[in-house]
Amino acid sequence: MDFSRQTDLVDIESLETHVTLIGCGGIGSFTALALAKMGCVHLTVYDDDLVEEHNIPNQLYRPGDVGRPKVECLADIIKGFTGTGIDARPERVHSQRFQGIVVSGVDSMEARRRIWDRSIRFKAGVEAYIDARMGAEVSRIYTVRPADPDHGRFYERTLYSDDEAWQLPCTAQAIVYTGFGIASLVAGQVKRVAMGDTWRREIIFDQKTLTLFSA
Repeated sequence: MDFSRQTDLVDIESLETHVTLIGCGGIGSFTALALAKMGCVHLTVYDDDLVEEHNIPNQLYRPGDVGRPKVECLADIIKGFTGTGIDARPERVHSQRFQGIVVSGVDSMEARRRIWDRSIRFKAGVEAYIDARMGAEVSRIYTVRPADPDHGRFYERTLYSDDEAWQLPCTAQAIVYTGFGIASLVAGQVKRVAMGDTWRREIIFDQKTLTLFSA
């Protein structure tokens, strides 16, 4: 792809770092496309789910994808949009070892805790861990360095059980523009980490009130 329109915004060579994306749903599907179009050439995606009909309005998938593995469909879509491939892994993350930047877009606190404890916490090979969360029109993004104890303690304070999570009605859980919105914020964090720029550990964006908080 011709990246000449963004060369003053991002050093394309910095995006050669390995990026792993866990979860290819309402957050991950759009994020994968944003990263690929931005120039991330070493992109691995994990998800063991199949595309379902209710995914079509609020995720990147096409009606003809229903019943197929999400990662396989996503690989086809990204290939069509960018001409580049991704490493599609149709499996759940349990205790895999990662390198570079890891982005989580999973849909439960149990999965977040498992990924953090088994694959991220204190792992020096993970340069940054970006945990993206979305409910209704509110997006939250936490970015930490797993090998830094202070960052680890900060992140662990954001973890809680699924029973404590905000329970949304089935008809108010997701809408497509929040997926696009959080993907842009995550891609920006990936760029900042890869280029060694300053980044914020916490970003909260409320689409309903159009308010943005970062710290």
